[in-house]
Amino acid sequence: PLALAIIAAATAGAYIGFLWWNAAPAKIFMGDTGSLALGGVLGVIAVLIHQPFVLVIAGGVFVLEAVSVLVQTGWFKHTRRKYGEGRRVFLMAPLHHHYELKGWEEPKIIVRFWIISLILVLIGLATLKVR
Repeated sequence: PLALAIIAAATAGAYIGFLWWNAAPAKIFMGDTGSLALGGVLGVIAVLIHQPFVLVIAGGVFVLEAVSVLVQTGWFKHTRRKYGEGRRVFLMAPLHHHYELKGWEEPKIIVRFWIISLILVLIGLATLKVR
């Protein structure tokens, strides 16, 4: 348990450090290597503490972003087979690009997604207390 707590604290520190330097205008970009590694660490921690569903709730924005890509590609392929021309659900996937094309400024999207993430994390933590 202590080793897991140390890894969780180091991961939280990595997230905070990234967010600190990633404030607009971004000076550091994480990319797939960093985001997949940090996501993998979170997944392993969730499984080791026997709470994987809490990770789905707390990471709801990331889940929504991934689902938006699945919906967009699935619907496009389905409508292309059915009508001969693919149709889209969103202007662009993942979801944050849809809002950019709708005219929202990037900082506005980021802050709103942060707020939604904070609410989802609090809901996820509240479910731990219920159990």
